[in-house]
Amino acid sequence: MTDSASHPASPASTQKAPPSRLREFWSSFKENRGAVIGLIVFLGFLFVAILAPLLAPYAPDTQYRDAQLVPPFWQEGGSTRFLLGTDAVGRDLLSRLIYGARFSFFIGLLVVTLATSLGVLLGVIAGFAPRWLDTLIMRLMDIVLSFPSLLLALVLVAILGPSLLNAMIAIAIVLQPHFVRLTRAAVLTERSKDYVIAARVAGGRPIRIMFRTVLPNCLAPIIVQAALSFSTAVLDTAALGFLGMGAQPPTPEWGTMLAEAREFILSAWWVVTFPGLCILVTVLAINLMGDGLRDALDPKLKRS
Repeated sequence: MTDSASHPASPASTQKAPPSRLREFWSSFKENRGAVIGLIVFLGFLFVAILAPLLAPYAPDTQYRDAQLVPPFWQEGGSTRFLLGTDAVGRDLLSRLIYGARFSFFIGLLVVTLATSLGVLLGVIAGFAPRWLDTLIMRLMDIVLSFPSLLLALVLVAILGPSLLNAMIAIAIVLQPHFVRLTRAAVLTERSKDYVIAARVAGGRPIRIMFRTVLPNCLAPIIVQAALSFSTAVLDTAALGFLGMGAQPPTPEWGTMLAEAREFILSAWWVVTFPGLCILVTVLAINLMGDGLRDALDPKLKRS
């Protein structure tokens, strides 16, 4: 009988398995404390948005005529019935803020999905297209980028008509050129590499090479841009709502809530402060998370 202890283990058996991509990504991401905090806050708002009907103490449009402009519970005249107070028509501010998170995240998700899909499609086409088509696409994107984003969104909403849907379409159009330019630059970098040339020599179809071979290797910067565009979508939608060109009352959208509370800035600070804080914290958290994604996904920024 052979003693197994007499045979030393081979070097291959003692060598640790390489970490998975997900584990390596998380290891790099968590080194950025700001990004981790941003992720926690983002997930907190997402949790609130998903469970809004269960967490909100009242319906967002229910009016209590006997409780107009009630201050938060810790201030004199406040009540634990309305923890963050009420607005000018007696609606519970906490409930409207909770439902506002649902609107903001739905807007951000839909806008980013639309802008990313169309932008990536045009960017990949521009990267592989003949020179004249590439030039045409990029000059159109340059024209869109030549206008201030919020001004262009205002013009588009004015043409389409003030509504939440039209505001989302306008913001998606404004954000799209960033994805087109980023995707095209990444495609131009990848298309001259050996694996793409090998795929062409092997007889791969152009569509397959574009979207199955090259595009997956361009996703890292696109993901980062999508995360940062999410915060831009939330902020621009709130700005359009504040200007009366986005969500219309009584929709509990944070920007619209700010617009309704403008005349009470001095007399009822809470109806302005809390929606503004929600916008500030959400946008800051998403930006911090986007910075962490950039550091974790960009090999040039990883620590050795």
